[in-house]
Amino acid sequence: MSDSPTRPLGVAVVGYSFMGKAHSHAWRNVAAFFPDVPRVRQQVLVGRDERAVEDAAERYGWAESATDWTELLDRDDVDVVDICTPGETHAEIALAALAAGKHVLVEKPLANTVAEAEAMVAAAADAAGRGVRSMIGFNYRRVPALALARALIAEGRIGTVRQVRAAYLQDWLADAAAPMTWRLRRESAGSGVLGDLGSHVVDQLHHLLGDRVTGARGHLRTFVTERTGPNGPEPVTVDDAAWATLELASGAVASVEVSRMATGRKNGLSLEVYGDRGSLAFDLERLNELQVDGCRVLVTETDHPYLDAWWPPGHVLGWDSTFLAQAADFLAAIGAGTDPSPSFADGLAVQRVLAAVEDSAGRSGARVDIDTEEL
Repeated sequence: MSDSPTRPLGVAVVGYSFMGKAHSHAWRNVAAFFPDVPRVRQQVLVGRDERAVEDAAERYGWAESATDWTELLDRDDVDVVDICTPGETHAEIALAALAAGKHVLVEKPLANTVAEAEAMVAAAADAAGRGVRSMIGFNYRRVPALALARALIAEGRIGTVRQVRAAYLQDWLADAAAPMTWRLRRESAGSGVLGDLGSHVVDQLHHLLGDRVTGARGHLRTFVTERTGPNGPEPVTVDDAAWATLELASGAVASVEVSRMATGRKNGLSLEVYGDRGSLAFDLERLNELQVDGCRVLVTETDHPYLDAWWPPGHVLGWDSTFLAQAADFLAAIGAGTDPSPSFADGLAVQRVLAAVEDSAGRSGARVDIDTEEL
């Protein structure tokens, strides 16, 4: 990695599909909205299909494409490796990139197992001692309404939090004829909706409340057990829906439901936080709004979180804006030589909760304690 303070940071994104496209959009536009962060150059887009990744690189604004991510490790023109691949490869790529001195951003969930996540946290700590930064991509931390909710909770606006209701519901698998995908294979995805959507919910609990989940009771369900893959029918080896009751260190209790089978819900992350003096509520499908004690607040003023980078008051933001803010925060930390947030340790904390929910589900919903001592 170059030590030049004047050359833009060379970025490589590994993965060019859904998340690769979202992250590419962020790297392409981050300087236009956040001019004070270090400059970047979209150096390399990496994917396994040579023709497809070449086409994506051209459309997304990358200087070049490649099919082997290991080629990035020895390149002096690559300073940042952004991992947008299925979970089975997160640990391998991140560990190698950190060892090579590259700053690393990893999409959530951090890894497919707690053991992999622990190894990544250890590697990140070692790399930080050499000035190499790492971050996990929980982009919903950058939703202005949720950032405002966190600030209101921290300042005591709703008092002591007693309970939280959280749900993340989608319907893209509700049709039993929907085809097989890597997200439905345990070996590639690690888990189903629990890891895919549940990871966002657990991170929001930790982040909004400044708290940690210490105990879990959970249930999992696979409604469609077989789907058609490229070579015929395949078993679905992950969960379609999950339910959990989570206990937090503060004494608050959260009820959680996640599903990719919720007919009619496209991308519905909803959070309700109830304190002894007030309440907050949020729905991702109304991303620019926060309900405070039942009253609608349109979070589009320039003094709201992240809004000074965008449009005049009243002009709403979209889902894609969260990725630009995420890239900006990561770059700002690299430029300042500070540890970005959320960290790999934050990702491990989420991973331990997901593992506890899965463990509980395997024991008919028995309570499972979660170790938070090392976090």
